[in-house]
Amino acid sequence: YMMLLTLSPYTPTYRDRVSPPGVMIRPYLNGFTIAFNVSQPSTWQPYVDSMHHFLAAYDDKVQEEKNIECVSGQYFIQGGNESEEKKACQFKRSLLQNCSGIEDPTFGYSKGQPCILLKMNRIIGYRPGAGVPVSVDCKVQKGSESDLRSVDFYPGNGTFDLMYYPYYGKITHVNYTSPLVAMHFTDVKRNYLVPIQCSLNGRGIVNDVNSDRFLGRIIFTLSIGK
Repeated sequence: YMMLLTLSPYTPTYRDRVSPPGVMIRPYLNGFTIAFNVSQPSTWQPYVDSMHHFLAAYDDKVQEEKNIECVSGQYFIQGGNESEEKKACQFKRSLLQNCSGIEDPTFGYSKGQPCILLKMNRIIGYRPGAGVPVSVDCKVQKGSESDLRSVDFYPGNGTFDLMYYPYYGKITHVNYTSPLVAMHFTDVKRNYLVPIQCSLNGRGIVNDVNSDRFLGRIIFTLSIGK
């Protein structure tokens, strides 16, 4: 009991084993293969439903009600007692543009141009990029580079804005919504398994550890049929 009294409920005592960050994708339904046929809505509708469910917390109205507008390009450092509730910056789904599900409620799946969202793991107190936003890039993991001819990134040029960091933990940062980068695969080879690796890039980022496929990168497969 005395040892427990020395632990803070707000910040872990030891954080040397959780930094740098890992990443995860959405939709995530049946592993890391996203396979569907454009002409068969039943094959891609589950991915679409999963995306809408995940992005519900990012609806513009929800974000405007719960969170504040922040200054882009700089860390949002909040002082005061560590037990005080922290403010959270707005991340509206409209920032994801063609991958927001607003104009195209199928997120491109009905056209064979699927959107996939990338999310960085939350790490209390972590300031990614050492003052420079972390960016995302994607490439064919194995095979011909021509299998992946075009990817668009949102928001902007596919970066995680500094204003969403640092994260102060779920107890005090109650309305915090993790920033996202949307990857719009607009030209992928059809009727073929295309393994793709999307990686974080920036100072302090590690993305080349072969024993950990989620540390700073993620590998998944796209299979888009006609």
